[in-house]
Amino acid sequence: MSAADNRKLLRLIHSQAPIRVCDNGGWSDTWFAGHGQVFHIAVVPGVEVQMKVFAQTPGEPRITIHAENYGDRYSIEPPTGHYSKHPLIEAAMEYMGIPHGVAVDVSIHSEVPAGCSTGTSAAVSTALIGALDMLRGGRLAAHEVALAAQQIETRMLNLQCGIQDQIASAHGGINFIDMYQYPHASVSRLHVPEMLLWELEARLSLVFVGQSHNSSDVHKQVIAELERGGSAQDKLEPIRRCAREAKEALCAGDLPRLGRSMIDNTAAQAALHPELVGVHHRAIIEIARAHHAIGWKVNGAGGEGGSITLLSGPDFAEKRAMMQAIEANDQYREIPIRLSPEGLRVWESHLPALEK
Repeated sequence: MSAADNRKLLRLIHSQAPIRVCDNGGWSDTWFAGHGQVFHIAVVPGVEVQMKVFAQTPGEPRITIHAENYGDRYSIEPPTGHYSKHPLIEAAMEYMGIPHGVAVDVSIHSEVPAGCSTGTSAAVSTALIGALDMLRGGRLAAHEVALAAQQIETRMLNLQCGIQDQIASAHGGINFIDMYQYPHASVSRLHVPEMLLWELEARLSLVFVGQSHNSSDVHKQVIAELERGGSAQDKLEPIRRCAREAKEALCAGDLPRLGRSMIDNTAAQAALHPELVGVHHRAIIEIARAHHAIGWKVNGAGGEGGSITLLSGPDFAEKRAMMQAIEANDQYREIPIRLSPEGLRVWESHLPALEK
């Protein structure tokens, strides 16, 4: 609270949700695909939410939002279909609701740049839903949180949205998703030996290309073509196959095979439309190839911005040299990541200890 805020703090709720990388099978988890398979890896840093809860004061706003990454702090009343600065945040507030008699001050922060194509928006929704759920008693299971986050984007905001990002944030871990009929899916966590997880974590790199992913006209063209069905839909089958291949590779402990599935998936994305693998992605891939990386996957839907996941070979000195060569371009930067075996985490601070 600020020095000028004299309201009594009733509760202090925290939540964290991971993002995802290496989403083999992405594009096939959508309504226009109908069915699909996705392999992905949940990682941190993700999104952090802190919610301060006060008694409602007459004349004071019910909701204060601090979107730290944007430098925005503003107050609103509980929204009813009309959103102002940050529709995703405000829609989540409307979807979950604020209990009668309280006001909330919500701060949202992420170390991951907006538009990184790693499911950050889904992580924002997931973390907010988790905090608001605890405020209301804490009853939602992981799959219910994921579904709520997906409905906020699709039904309330009318955005194009698959299902895998929300699943990664709610469940965490390394998952294989079998979407048998949109949006219904089974989620299988892949259990692999601990030392293999350490090796995988040490070899993975996430590189932000320096400009935000944007759902551009290219994406609209691809979606329109897939909607028409026929031979266009056939282009999704190699993408689904790459998800299955990634799952089998990791379960077999075969990282080179996993890397090949990443490369094949990136090629399959480019087959949907060549501009889905942008000029910056291609430049980074060439550097990775020169330093004997064994895998690369353009994250998310791809396009001119966003990010790329790299899987290096076993020589960590060469991995460091690769990252130095990539970051020699001031536009590119590595985002340090760690595997996130846990998904959404929600807890509450003990106020007497807080006040000492």
